Amino acid sequence: MILVFTAALAACGRTAQNSSTAQSGSTGTTGSAAGNAADSTSDGKQNTGSGKTLVVYFSCTGNTKGAAETIAQVTGGELYAITPSQTYTDADLNYNDKSSRSTTEQNDKSARPGIDGSIDSWAQYGTVYVGYPVWWGEEPRIMDTFAEKYDFTGKTVIPFCTSGSSDIGQSGSNLAKLAGGSGRWLDGKRLATGASTGDVTDWISSLGLD
Repeated sequence: MILVFTAALAACGRTAQNSSTAQSGSTGTTGSAAGNAADSTSDGKQNTGSGKTLVVYFSCTGNTKGAAETIAQVTGGELYAITPSQTYTDADLNYNDKSSRSTTEQNDKSARPGIDGSIDSWAQYGTVYVGYPVWWGEEPRIMDTFAEKYDFTGKTVIPFCTSGSSDIGQSGSNLAKLAGGSGRWLDGKRLATGASTGDVTDWISSLGLD
């Protein structure tokens, strides 16, 4: 199968801090994006609803980080990078090696790679963008760890992915299920490598977050 990894741009937007505590699961709903355009604030940033906006991402080679930074710039949201407890090496990411770490994890749906740190003041965020590369047509297993770690109750969650060819597929709905039904999960989107600010702004506007 084809493994598509992601690549990063420089940081912009504010950065969420780590905390020693995380939230646990609850119940909620899954929904599709609404059709109305989001309002803009006086500084031109998109209004994404009640509560603060957080852009969470996992990126090994950088593309997802770049997309996350653009989303943070457009929304005025804070950035939070998911940091694996064990860093992924080039050898770990070798999809041609059937025994590589990433291949082994993706072949095991129960794999839950560890995550260092936790999101500080998780309760203050009303809108959460969740980004990741597509590995073998699915979200990386470390994203499953993330989805099971937090309670998304009262939050609107928007998955996004980066990939050279694969679409977002069922990865967003997979994460929603692993979140135990907590939160309102919208349909996700694949963002092309180097997606422009205009493209990202148009997508966010189409979500109808107000």
